[in-house]
Amino acid sequence: MTILAIDQGTTSSRALIFSDDLQVKGKGQQEFKQHFPQSGWVEHDPGDIWSTTAASARAAIETAGNPRIDAIGITNQRETTVIWDRKTGEPIHRAIVWQDRRTADLCARLKEDGQEAAVTAATGLLLDPYFSATKIAWILDQVEGARGRAEKGELAFGTVDSFLIWKLTDGHSHVTDATNAARTMLYDIRKGAWSEDMCRLFNVPMAILPEVRDSAAEFGTTRADLFGREVPILGVAGDQQAATVGQACFQPGMMKSTYGTGCFALLNTGADAVTSENRLLTTIAYQLNGKPTYALEGSIFIAGAVVQWLRDGLQIIRDAAETAPLSAKADDSQQIIMVPAFTGLGAPHWNPNARGAVFGLTRNTGPAEFARAALESVGFQTRDLWQAMRADWPEAGDAVLRVDGGMTASEPAMQFLADILGAPVDRPVNTETTAQGAAWLAGYRAGLCPEPEEYAKAWRLDRRFEPQMDDATRDARYSAWNRAVQAVIAV
Repeated sequence: MTILAIDQGTTSSRALIFSDDLQVKGKGQQEFKQHFPQSGWVEHDPGDIWSTTAASARAAIETAGNPRIDAIGITNQRETTVIWDRKTGEPIHRAIVWQDRRTADLCARLKEDGQEAAVTAATGLLLDPYFSATKIAWILDQVEGARGRAEKGELAFGTVDSFLIWKLTDGHSHVTDATNAARTMLYDIRKGAWSEDMCRLFNVPMAILPEVRDSAAEFGTTRADLFGREVPILGVAGDQQAATVGQACFQPGMMKSTYGTGCFALLNTGADAVTSENRLLTTIAYQLNGKPTYALEGSIFIAGAVVQWLRDGLQIIRDAAETAPLSAKADDSQQIIMVPAFTGLGAPHWNPNARGAVFGLTRNTGPAEFARAALESVGFQTRDLWQAMRADWPEAGDAVLRVDGGMTASEPAMQFLADILGAPVDRPVNTETTAQGAAWLAGYRAGLCPEPEEYAKAWRLDRRFEPQMDDATRDARYSAWNRAVQAVIAV
């Protein structure tokens, strides 16, 4: 059996071909344009999302030797909001990306009205423009006639997975899975259904919402012309949940952190939907056979994106791979701290109005110091999440952090992560865990991939990074980071 895993991300669309034993046989990838209409606004052209996804899938199939595709798994950037016409399939506005902060004022007003407790109780989320609900309301209010059309059922909303499934099935399936639904701020994660109360609060017509299914389920079949035959779509999960599956974090207490454009850490809490006391999110890690497995999640908006900024903004590197060797040349006497709050701060601060800053500059500060500070910023932000998770769920104990994503290729970044956490960091042999998670879900539904317990036995360690920093240095460095964050928030 051959599985096509579509991994639609924030800056590129990727596709991988997996054999039935989940070995990668082919890859394809295309970047697409980012749109920034105003400060704090981030948009994608849904047409670009679709065209790069289709092109990446074709490239992956070709590099794999044009095998017969038996099943498809999809994983996607979450919270990003698309609304389209049900008849034509055409979007009525650019996709509003998860990073977008344009609805911060609406979220602030709802907080002032005392609505956040009800939102958290139903959805496990906090009132923040990160999630889909306020993005939906903004589009319906800004596009002429959209709200009336939505109420008549003429429009469809979806996170990126729903939009891709619609395109793949030629409009026959308007569906999503529980992990993506859980990121909209409209889904009751305990009842397992769209919340009428939340839809009323955010003024979102329920007629535009997709049907919610398990993460391993039948989501429809593709148009025959795309892959030479109709192919079933059998697995769907948001990218961070797919990475949790790919990392085989099936047991309560297991933790993973994915380093892509942003950084997202999940702690499996099993059948318990733990309410955070430290401004983390309660979410669905995956749902199989009608049973959700819950997680605590911490979201960092800028991780790998800070390296992109070094390349595209400051232009001090030509390629992301140059960051690690450049950082190795940094002057150890300079303790530069970079707070990359380009689109606000995520967990546990949740401050959409914060903006980035660099502290500790001297006349001798140069590209090498900026590169090191950029890598270290990811470690500092991860420790913010690590501490909050351990406080919310002490059962996590002395957990090991499993990591994946493009940034894990940086040895200095991973070593600093272990140092600042004071805990081991495990990097797997296969760092394509997000796509592999989607592939496993599809294969599991098809009855060809093993049960979770057996699948977990196949996880293999590439390298464990052990902490080497002494406690006094670790505490001093982290205290300096906290002072920098507070300064950014105070501006």
